[in-house]
Amino acid sequence: MINIRKLEAELWESADLLRAGSKLTSNQYCMPVLGLIFLRYAYSRFKMVEAEILKNRPSRRGRVMPVEASDFAAKSALFLPKEAQYDYLLNLPDDIASAGFVNRDGQTMTSLGEVVNNAMALIEEQSDQLIGVLPKSYTDFSDELLSELLRIFNNSALDEVGGDIIGRIYEYFLNKFAKNIASDDGVFFTPKSLVKMIVNIIEPKSGILLDPACGSGGMFIQSGDFVNQSGMNANSAMTFYGQEKVEYNAQLCLMNMAVHGLTGVIKSGDEANSFYHDAHNLDGCCDYVMANPPFNVDKVKAESCESAKRLPFGMPSVNKNKEVGNGNYLWISYFYSYLNEKGRAGFVMASSATDGQGKDKDIRRELGETGHVDVMISVGNNFFYTKSLPCSLWFFDKNKNEAIKDKALFIDARNYYTVVDRTLNEWSEWQLKNLNAIVWLYRGETEKYTALLDEYCQKMILICRC
Repeated sequence: MINIRKLEAELWESADLLRAGSKLTSNQYCMPVLGLIFLRYAYSRFKMVEAEILKNRPSRRGRVMPVEASDFAAKSALFLPKEAQYDYLLNLPDDIASAGFVNRDGQTMTSLGEVVNNAMALIEEQSDQLIGVLPKSYTDFSDELLSELLRIFNNSALDEVGGDIIGRIYEYFLNKFAKNIASDDGVFFTPKSLVKMIVNIIEPKSGILLDPACGSGGMFIQSGDFVNQSGMNANSAMTFYGQEKVEYNAQLCLMNMAVHGLTGVIKSGDEANSFYHDAHNLDGCCDYVMANPPFNVDKVKAESCESAKRLPFGMPSVNKNKEVGNGNYLWISYFYSYLNEKGRAGFVMASSATDGQGKDKDIRRELGETGHVDVMISVGNNFFYTKSLPCSLWFFDKNKNEAIKDKALFIDARNYYTVVDRTLNEWSEWQLKNLNAIVWLYRGETEKYTALLDEYCQKMILICRC
């Protein structure tokens, strides 16, 4: 099992080198380091897909046909030109200036920083959604420093860590270097096990998926994996839309999606502030909505929210300054409003939202009366990587079967978890399946439950044989 803490400590060492060897602020050097993590992770996935392509590759005159960009496109994977592959960058000569390398524009390159910048530009040419996204400020650093960073990130552990690795390491950097960003407006990275629980209960198959607080894109990554594992192609079956106010996070989302072979439309900045804008005009259009919105945001402009609509149950409480003092029920209303007539939503929410009073209580009552509240799961402390607070997972379903139309399932999982270390808990793969089984039985999907029991039996047989 990968020691993620050890891996992060090694990545911290690299960031510390970057900090010591440059005059950049923490915000400025965070993205270049993540760019190198992106290159390493992209190369790992490139080699994996390349091996799959070469398995049944035709040959001519005894020579296997070389792989091409179109082969990777067919597998919804990111193609890396030779000059953008991590091994190529790692094994460059010390004296770049005398090697005669030229960039994509035919200009001679004289530093390792220029070569890395060129690699980023070549990758952007392979993916429209990456144009202008990848960092290209590596000439700010000496060749010696960059070479050492490339060596440090040549870590085999990155090949073995699945899921939203870029997002998790990104948060680690924010927590170490830029706590003012990490805690801004209640924003924090969504742990993999919570994302997987949401995806497993929502069960995305095809259609429009929106995450209006998409961060580094973990919901998209897990949804794409879920669809692909069902035998479909996620890019063909799904259309991914995201909104993310923090442009830094939106860049990471696009990088994360690209390295996982997913395409999507992600908007960022002021126009993507979901409190005030439906940036993709998707009200009432979504098959799936998934999100981990910032909790307990205050001072939200009430008039701007009303103008943006998406409030089927009316406004939450507004103070004398014409502000919403807590934005939780704005998010809850928005998520419901985005759904089409058969849509499903799953999202993380502050535990306090389950018993909010005043207008929040009225909205919660009206939600219950719709019959579309499906499942609610109480989650204990220490699931978040940088926060210790508990939370709840909420699920809506506008297409519930008749047997449960007027019912909702409540699961208290506050004492159900696996301890990772002193400050972090998670759900293991089997714990996720156990929780999912409760949902299947509630929905009357007994065949899925039976299949899980068979899986348990097969596993026990294997254990006994050992």
